Amino acid sequence: LDEVMHGFVEGEIDVLVCTSIIENGLDVPNANTLIVDRADRFGLSQLYQIRGRVGRSDRRAYCYLLTPENLDEDAAKRLRVLEHYTELGSGYSVALRDLELRGAGNLLGADQSGFSHQVGLDAYMRLLEKTVERLRKGEEEVEHPDPDISLPGPAYLPEGYIADASQKLHLYRRLSKVKGRSEVEEMRAEIADRFGPLPAEVDHLLDATLLRALGRQLGVDRIMVKGRGARLSFRGGVAPRLSALDKPLERRQVQTEVRRLDPLSLILHQMGTAELVETVAIALQTLLDTRAEAVPT
Repeated sequence: LDEVMHGFVEGEIDVLVCTSIIENGLDVPNANTLIVDRADRFGLSQLYQIRGRVGRSDRRAYCYLLTPENLDEDAAKRLRVLEHYTELGSGYSVALRDLELRGAGNLLGADQSGFSHQVGLDAYMRLLEKTVERLRKGEEEVEHPDPDISLPGPAYLPEGYIADASQKLHLYRRLSKVKGRSEVEEMRAEIADRFGPLPAEVDHLLDATLLRALGRQLGVDRIMVKGRGARLSFRGGVAPRLSALDKPLERRQVQTEVRRLDPLSLILHQMGTAELVETVAIALQTLLDTRAEAVPT
């Protein structure tokens, strides 16, 4: 392998056929053409790193991404990002778009592999504040991780709506900290005031943020909204008082179906014309309020 790479770097070999291993810092200044077969199977960061293996000198470089005719939507979005960001030093912009496409993940939660030795000052202060507040109140409340949220339609801040990358990153960070409906509605009004009427993607992002905040407090594992139905799957050991939902859901013409008791799983069937995402938010808030009333003082 060393002899092959030496021959390629020195120009003795014209074509190198290899795997994606070349993304790990291979520097061949005289390479000016790259062909990636089945580019739809690679991640956005992978493709960005692989593309950077050519054009590393004064030679004009070309990168050809070969894909099948029928691309899925996610792969098409990744490739469009690469087509748009071609200038030198666009790694930050690509990383931000990757964040929008895949989501921020769960850096400090139970789903994260490994350990975070350096979480940064902002995250450290947030964790410290939460711990001090819990100790001050004498609470032993379980800290649930964020639930998985699945809503119809994309949920992000479009580049055509907010062009400044730093502004978008700042808003994403603020959205990750919200704790309830009032904060979400304040951000909804602020964003509309600063940047204009909200496009559908931003509405979906704010809706997902609200459901995530309420579901985290309640111990929901997954919320999936599709068509005129929504499924709420709770974590093991979480048993909210479902009778509290009878009146608010009846007013919104919703039928409730219990699919599983342990762990609890509910199906909400929206029979009327009310907005289903709002119905789910009302249901979660009602269960939270009922739980708070049941706590002895």
